Amino acid sequence: MSDLKTATGGKAVGRKPKREPQQRSVRVVMLALMIAMLLAMLDNLIVGTAMPTIVGDLGGLEHLSWVVTAYTLATAASTPIWGKLGDMYGRKGIFLTSIVLFLIGSVLSGMSQDMGQLIGFRAIQGLGAGGLMVGVMAIIGDLVPPRERGKYQGLMAGVMAVAMIGGPLVGGTITDHLGWRWSFYINLPLGTVALGMVTAVLHLPKRERTKSKVDYLGAGLLTVGITSIVLVTTWGGSQYDWNSAIIMELIAIGVASLAGFLFVETKAAEPIIPLHVFRNRNFTLMSVVGFMSGFVMFGAVLFLPLFQQSVQGASATNSGLLLLPMLLSMMVVSLVAGRVTTSTGRYKIFPILGSVLMVTGLFLLSLMDTDTTRFTSGVYMAVLGAGMGFLMQITMLVAQNSVELKDMGVASSATTLFRTLGSSFGVAIMGALFTGRVNDEMAARGGGAATAHSAQLDAASLAKLPVPLREAYQFAVSSGTHIAFLVGASVGLVALVAALFVKEVPLRGAGPETAKAPVADAV
Repeated sequence: MSDLKTATGGKAVGRKPKREPQQRSVRVVMLALMIAMLLAMLDNLIVGTAMPTIVGDLGGLEHLSWVVTAYTLATAASTPIWGKLGDMYGRKGIFLTSIVLFLIGSVLSGMSQDMGQLIGFRAIQGLGAGGLMVGVMAIIGDLVPPRERGKYQGLMAGVMAVAMIGGPLVGGTITDHLGWRWSFYINLPLGTVALGMVTAVLHLPKRERTKSKVDYLGAGLLTVGITSIVLVTTWGGSQYDWNSAIIMELIAIGVASLAGFLFVETKAAEPIIPLHVFRNRNFTLMSVVGFMSGFVMFGAVLFLPLFQQSVQGASATNSGLLLLPMLLSMMVVSLVAGRVTTSTGRYKIFPILGSVLMVTGLFLLSLMDTDTTRFTSGVYMAVLGAGMGFLMQITMLVAQNSVELKDMGVASSATTLFRTLGSSFGVAIMGALFTGRVNDEMAARGGGAATAHSAQLDAASLAKLPVPLREAYQFAVSSGTHIAFLVGASVGLVALVAALFVKEVPLRGAGPETAKAPVADAV
């Protein structure tokens, strides 16, 4: 109290006027960070809508998947490196570099003259995107103590909802009226605003430049390992059989690279991912929960619009709106959970509740069939969304609270990486099971020839099928989503078991105690 009196001319009431400008400053920075986060989330959703037009203009249909894969690979592989560079050389400069790199990749992608150029420039764009998400999370970790961070959870969930709903709609509108190149150029105004705001209003404590060299060998081995994993999950069961030579070789390369990476990290002066962070039980458990929630989340986003378009006759144009029950539920629950966490400092119940609701929602979605109404499926999606709302930001919050501030970038990048890898595995495994079941059901009903090349007929193609064949396909799709969501529910049980073992360590608040994580949580 004496400090307060001194700072305010002997009056303790001076606290509030001093706090309000600080809160306004944090809100302005948060706005800039949310714009940067929106950039990273919107890109693939906007570009995905423009892909048919891009192929029509540039050709190269056989390389179509690489437009997305190159971006995903670069993002996943660079994520941990951006986090470590921020820890070593300062968060602000590294974050601004990632924004500039993303914008350069966007401009070059929009100027592409053939599919090869587009794939290469998308990789540059993906490198920048890897730093965007990690930078946002790590800067928030630096600016806002974990105890206060819950106030902003709803904002982050809202950005995700806007991206998922608005991405396809914006992408379609831009492509129809301005041309596909503007699907990339649209990043420029948003990115420039974010760049200017971050430069002007973000002020972080100056970090002493480390004398250690970047762990290039560890970074290279991790990049090769992650690339191999993503390629296996992308190609396996689609472009190549799971037991094909190239998939086996990629698995071997991935395992060898990651084993080498673990060995190198024990010797490096500044390891890309310091292995000591995994000695903390909560950090390890949150990595598991993040992986499983990523597995489920992106699988659901892939198959729910497909089910509603193929079985329930919804329009593909409004595919983002079809996810509205799930996304709104996720946003509201995330906001409530954040407020409760801030006011009470308690959080263990949320990963448990989130996992239970996630498993319940996925099981309910697995029950959908050709007679399920849109209202019913919307209720099921809302249950799943509530579960994701409890999990999406709490996993990052607990992970960041489990490490020292010097490792904030590592914690943010590792958590983001595990979620990204989880989504890659989820889409691959659930997609393979879905496709296999659809093809089996169509073959059993004599309609295999109609779907010989694809288990995902669009609405226009479906409408042209004879009624018996269309009904057979709708049954096959509902059967495919049944098995996909049932597997998702099983995976969700792993997240529930991990959540049960989380220790409720007090969240760090503002003040000197933020320098180190609570040691009571270490194993």
